Amino acid sequence: MAAKNSTNSTNFEDYYFDNSNVSPSLRAKIEFEVDLIGKLIEAREQMGFTQAQLAEAAGIKQSAVARMEGLKATPQIDTLFKVLMPLGYTLAIVRNEEKVYYSCRFFLWRKPIFS
Repeated sequence: MAAKNSTNSTNFEDYYFDNSNVSPSLRAKIEFEVDLIGKLIEAREQMGFTQAQLAEAAGIKQSAVARMEGLKATPQIDTLFKVLMPLGYTLAIVRNEEKVYYSCRFFLWRKPIFS
């Protein structure tokens, strides 16, 4: 879904929150991805991993981690699981109580590495 040009917008916030430029569903998708990747970066940093160390543990290239963290690429579900596993996390989908276009929220659940 591409955003439409508008001459009424004066700054980014005006443009972004104007539904004729960025639809509520596209805005929800953008915010979901930003939140998800932000939590992934936080988890990586808490574990003390560099991008290269995480990539090696996940079996992917460091450039793929960089693209994901830089929001240059939207990761596939299998890639997310590969990256989250060495961090001791998994992905869970829970019902969102708010009325939004994306009807679920995500959480990163910390799983014990050793049981």
